Amino acid sequence: METALGYFLISWTDPRLLVLIAVGTFAGIYVGAIPGLSVTMAVSILISFTYAWDTNEALALMVGIYMGGVYGGARTAILLNIPGAPAAIATALDGYPLAKLGEAGKAIGITTVASFFGGFVGILALAIGAPLVAEIALLFAPRDYMLLGIMGLLLVASLSGESLLKGIIAGALGILISMVGLDTMSAQPRLTFGSSALLGGVSYVAVMIGMFGIAEALVQLHGLSAPVIRQKVDRVLPSLATVLRYLPLSLRASALGVWIGALPGAGGDIAALMAYDHAKRSVKNPSRPFGKGAYEGLVAPEAANNAAVGGAFIPMLTLGIPGDAVTAVIIAALFIHGLRPGPNLMVDTPHLFWFTVGNLTLANIFLLIFGLTGIRLFAKIVEVPKAVLLPIVIVLSVVGAYAINNNITDVYWAVGFGIFGYFLRVYGYQLGPVVLGVILGPIVESNFRRTMIAVRESWIGFALELVSHPITLILLLGIIISLLRGTPLWPQLRARFGLRS
Repeated sequence: METALGYFLISWTDPRLLVLIAVGTFAGIYVGAIPGLSVTMAVSILISFTYAWDTNEALALMVGIYMGGVYGGARTAILLNIPGAPAAIATALDGYPLAKLGEAGKAIGITTVASFFGGFVGILALAIGAPLVAEIALLFAPRDYMLLGIMGLLLVASLSGESLLKGIIAGALGILISMVGLDTMSAQPRLTFGSSALLGGVSYVAVMIGMFGIAEALVQLHGLSAPVIRQKVDRVLPSLATVLRYLPLSLRASALGVWIGALPGAGGDIAALMAYDHAKRSVKNPSRPFGKGAYEGLVAPEAANNAAVGGAFIPMLTLGIPGDAVTAVIIAALFIHGLRPGPNLMVDTPHLFWFTVGNLTLANIFLLIFGLTGIRLFAKIVEVPKAVLLPIVIVLSVVGAYAINNNITDVYWAVGFGIFGYFLRVYGYQLGPVVLGVILGPIVESNFRRTMIAVRESWIGFALELVSHPITLILLLGIIISLLRGTPLWPQLRARFGLRS
């Protein structure tokens, strides 16, 4: 135990490592706030700068950027309705309405505390239950990832606004967009219309920037003469009563985030969307209607996506399997520094596990400190006259789209989807389901194809796969229950079986 504590405190007692984590977290928050500048990109760039560094120093900086970057996307999501990262898409649904009500400061304060709490739960799960959670995550087969993706697509009902039909159409459009490019299995072109520029598909980040950035700017052009909304930033730190009120929801969302984060390839964006849907289903008396500025709509996704950080490290440190794109890059960094990720990593380098837990804990503390500072300055963004702000938003969106791959094609996509998103908004379609379909469509399709290959293209074998494995059966029942909730049969089933929700 003393050895584990010593490894945990390495960065706490080394001023150089302490500063690197602080700098990384601060930089991560502001990189995450800029659309198109992803945390994955920042960590990837760092590899080239840190390959000659000491391993501990390189990992300390990367962990700081990772933790700060996941949280940072919430700021522009709240202030401008432009998620800095896909994990902040759900945060924008209630965060931006709060900014329009003049409560941007309070909204950012709540998201900061929720992110800190979620990050702490994720770190605790990593420290205590890493081997157990990793073993459960390993049991997931392609069929389970397919069902998990379908569960995510069912969130269209929560993101549809007033018309479920329009939400379904928007989600279907997103899935259609995700199919553009080379087939994942056969490498045959799909929906490319003979254009080589379409072979690589459409970047979902470009879609997100166009839909939430450029489209929002175009919509706001209708209200250039509207008065500037003054933001209330007299109290940034939520009261203890507020924290305690949302504590149960934070716990549930954080647990969901750890579970989703520990699944290889899932990540914080799926965790945030599923936590938002959970909040809509489980909170009976929200502070405001969801989509109109409900604080619960901020707490759940922010707690979940930061808890997913600790979850993503679980399979990485115990099995050498990345939980998401960032941990995949960190694995590459470990190889560069002469380490071999996998089950023997903790045997060959026993300090690495507790050193990483200590780094994550420090980064989470710095996240709270930096997250609660500068809010007054950030909130002033919303008070800038629209005639000045909207061109800046469009320019930032274009720069962010180009930064994805340093490719002008992504700019064209962003502008095109911005115009498309504008017309969708004008005719009453929500944009969240479109981005949801773009993100989850490939997950469902690729894992469905893998499952069919495993059963030799037999539909009977496919059906048996869905009912002959415990995890798969649980996920299938979850999908069936989600579908039944939208039918008149649900109240009768609740009464018959004594279901609570």
